[in-house]
Amino acid sequence: MTIRQLIDRLSLRVLAGGASDETQLQGCYIGDLLSRVISRSVQGGLWITIMNNLNVAAVAVLADIPCVLLAEGVEAPEDLCEKCAEEGIFLLGSDRSAYELAAAYAQNQP
Repeated sequence: MTIRQLIDRLSLRVLAGGASDETQLQGCYIGDLLSRVISRSVQGGLWITIMNNLNVAAVAVLADIPCVLLAEGVEAPEDLCEKCAEEGIFLLGSDRSAYELAAAYAQNQP
């Protein structure tokens, strides 16, 4: 599934635009402990989290994650939105839980 398809199918808010919404997502990881995200996430995948500080952008770059999805209505501070846009990372938002978002992602896979 592409990032554009993810946004459309899950009705997500775009908080910061990334490099290309035609990027194919390679999987999904849910987590909030940044060291685990670095070591366990799927390269080229979607990261679902409730973390909303500037370190999110740094971890996404380090782990080669093109798309971060903030769950549970978590707001993104302006500095995080700016850094994600600068680094070419899509930052998305939803009021749904991480579980609901991951399940919807899985159900919408071809």
